[in-house]
Amino acid sequence: MSFDSELLSSYPKAPGVYLMKGAKGVVLYVGKAKHLQKRLRQYFAKSPDARLMIPFLTSKVISIDTIVTTSEKEALLLENTLIKKHQPKYNALLKDDKTFVSLMVNVDHKWPMIKLVRTKGKPKGKGKYFGPYTNGYAARQTLEIISKIFPLRQCSDAELKRRERPCILYDIKKCIAPCVNKCTKEEYDTFVKDALSFLKGDDDSIVKDLKKKMQKASDDLEFERAQHYLDAITKIEHVTKNVKSLVHLHKEDLDSIGMYRKAKSVLIAKLTFRSGRLTTSDHYYFSDIAEDDEDLIESFLLQHYLNEDNLPKSVLIPFSLQSGKNISELLYEKLNRKISIFSPTKGGKKKLIQLAKTNAKMLFTQERHDADLKESILVELKSKLKLSRLPIRIECFDTSNIAGDDPVASLIAFTDAEKDTKRYRSYKIKGEKTDDYHAMKEVLTRRYIKAKETNDLPDLIIVDGGKGQLNIASEVLRDLQIVSCDLVSLAKEDARHDKGLTRERVFIPGVKEPITFDKHSPILFFLQRVRDEAHRRAITFHKSRRKKRIIKSALDSIDGIGPAKKRVLLSHFGSIAKIKDAGDDEIISLKGINKKDLAALRKNL
Repeated sequence: MSFDSELLSSYPKAPGVYLMKGAKGVVLYVGKAKHLQKRLRQYFAKSPDARLMIPFLTSKVISIDTIVTTSEKEALLLENTLIKKHQPKYNALLKDDKTFVSLMVNVDHKWPMIKLVRTKGKPKGKGKYFGPYTNGYAARQTLEIISKIFPLRQCSDAELKRRERPCILYDIKKCIAPCVNKCTKEEYDTFVKDALSFLKGDDDSIVKDLKKKMQKASDDLEFERAQHYLDAITKIEHVTKNVKSLVHLHKEDLDSIGMYRKAKSVLIAKLTFRSGRLTTSDHYYFSDIAEDDEDLIESFLLQHYLNEDNLPKSVLIPFSLQSGKNISELLYEKLNRKISIFSPTKGGKKKLIQLAKTNAKMLFTQERHDADLKESILVELKSKLKLSRLPIRIECFDTSNIAGDDPVASLIAFTDAEKDTKRYRSYKIKGEKTDDYHAMKEVLTRRYIKAKETNDLPDLIIVDGGKGQLNIASEVLRDLQIVSCDLVSLAKEDARHDKGLTRERVFIPGVKEPITFDKHSPILFFLQRVRDEAHRRAITFHKSRRKKRIIKSALDSIDGIGPAKKRVLLSHFGSIAKIKDAGDDEIISLKGINKKDLAALRKNL
């Protein structure tokens, strides 16, 4: 049953939002319009909308709900809210579950440090955040440069408290050792302030300030401090001597948005300029969306900037928007920050739009190449392993234990040749027999009883091991009467467990000899990546359980040491060994620890 376009004559002629729904009331698309009836008629006209995805959308629409609003601005905001709520298939949605790498400076600490953090959405912790960076490598490079220029601490808070003498970073002039008072608070704060300015792109003022401080330290005969300032000046000038702004922007903070569209896919590129310099870039790839270019940019601006901390003063867009003024007003109302949104027609800012468009086109080509490469790997995998279906969803299992203690298993998943971390699981093995075979049988049985009930079966199951593990997995699937999943096992060459190039062996049911691949085969690299991820997760979970058991057996049996005192001891010392080695005065100085506790610790550890 499809939507009856004759019903459109009864729809409102006012501004508002419409929700196109498919089977079972699932929202397929959310849109807005100045005139709802006129806009909806365009979808079902004899000369329909030229967008490629529109016929696919309208063929699935069963009903259309509308919400009348008092203004276009209200419709804009409501559309954005409903897209986030319903996550329609044919709308562009910026995923909230995506994680980003940023640099964070914990400015509230007495001795701040700069560290890499991975956040989801808006950062929740205290501190100043810079980024997000397009990838972890770019963030690590930036942190490495900053660490060379500004001699701030790199140790943890616990290590900072424990230090009695400077570490090697002090000797190689990468830290001024606040842990043992080798610097004053004022001197340390100077480097923190300059590091923050450097991250904001304000290099010139940093150098001027450092030169003044170097001269003062020299005049005061504080030559060691003056040398610290000179080292920082030299490194900043070395790093920035070849860095020039692409366009003279008079130290402006702005973002430039570019877009490239082809067939059913579109990519938006965002270049971030702070203090007149290009600091970061990011991109957002969408496929199978029904929004036209103007609706897409509007939706992007609202979704992105309502959740952004590092806001610009201006946003350059590739074409003018009828609702541009409304979007600026909405952002001001929600963020209490005026942001100018416009499409430049000449000068340096137009060049920035061209640059963003060029980036969008290049990144689109790269995304499509990556997607095609992943698809070709899956197609070849299906052919080489004689699978019954294309392995869009893959689940891989591994087990881990030491002499039967703390047995665990891991499940990792790949969808479309990429990690699908939402589907990752870790299992504690509950059975009496904890060898690899029984552990594998238990975890597969537990997983696929549930998967069969919820109709959540993968296309391909991979088990780590040889024929023995394969036979166990085949037995489990046979007992559960699951015939729709392909199954293979992956064994390292001659039981090797190094990370070198190996001729891995793949076993498939009913075939005596294993399948092997060339050491440089992309299929082999992909299978190794899947298996190694399962192995990493299993080992990590096993170590975690073992560590908890060791700590539990050592501290939980001591009279007078409850959960609160255990937490204080471990957060300060970090391990049982360091508690044993600590001096009596250091242990007694901890909050809640008394002489009786000290005696109990000395007796039992």
